[in-house]
Amino acid sequence: MIDNVSLITMFVLSGLNETRNHRFILFSLTLLCYCVILLVNICLIVTIILDKNLHDPMYILLCTFCMNGLYGTAGFYPKFLWDLLSPVHVISYSGCLVQALVMYSFACSDMSILSVMAYDRYVAICRPLEYHSIMSKPRLFKLVCFSWLTPFCIIGINIFVTSRLKLCSPYIARLFCVNWIIVKLACFPAQTTVNGIVAYITIIMYVFNGVFIVWSYMYLIKTCVNSIENRAKFMQTCVPHLIALLIFVVTILFDVMSMRFGSKDLPQIFQNVVAVEFLVIPPIMNPLIYGFKLTKIRNRIVQYLGQRLRQGGFT
Repeated sequence: MIDNVSLITMFVLSGLNETRNHRFILFSLTLLCYCVILLVNICLIVTIILDKNLHDPMYILLCTFCMNGLYGTAGFYPKFLWDLLSPVHVISYSGCLVQALVMYSFACSDMSILSVMAYDRYVAICRPLEYHSIMSKPRLFKLVCFSWLTPFCIIGINIFVTSRLKLCSPYIARLFCVNWIIVKLACFPAQTTVNGIVAYITIIMYVFNGVFIVWSYMYLIKTCVNSIENRAKFMQTCVPHLIALLIFVVTILFDVMSMRFGSKDLPQIFQNVVAVEFLVIPPIMNPLIYGFKLTKIRNRIVQYLGQRLRQGGFT
């Protein structure tokens, strides 16, 4: 059995090797970025939790979306900030697998939550009289659990299969651990057959997930064309979902294309930027898009800020 277990106990993350001369500038920008992510996501989460008028399924799903953003970024930013201040960029074998689990499950959960959001909008616009019976609290709870636990279990299987590989190199040419790159470090390619099968099954599942989202919005657009009321509802509540979906798909596709087909001759800095896009752009942009576009959330935040300013003026 010992032959099936990796003897490597530490991985070296070599993605930062070309940024040594700008480490403190990069640390400051990264810390600022992470603080903005925490601020905008926590602001939206707290606003939805505290305001009972925002306890509708759409806003609860948005709250779940923001929580998932905090979960995913927590798996990257603290370790990355530590690496920027450390002369050696290493991570334990178990820590690497955990980080890969967090990164992948975060991305897959985003897709699952967007699917549930698309279903919610379909019911709200196409079957409005049945909305509250279909999107009841018990069903909403099940959908939220599905959107979190299912990706976690699926990616957990991928990581478990990877953990059985015997690896021959401890060097990962990335800023963080990625399951696909860990698999490439296997001593014997024949060992990775199961990994490939599980990975392709996972990809196919989430491709169908994406097809479902696209079909849902195409049906919604078709339904809303002839109704002024439905068009207004679509523009108000569905456009933010579509923008979030577009941002997510573009950033993930850039990352996947870079890993699968990217040339090793490309500058390391360019590869790093592409690799962290999905950990920078969606977690910042999604709360801002929803905060500005959804009237109830925007009004609640403006009202709260106005109260704080008036209190500050009196004191």
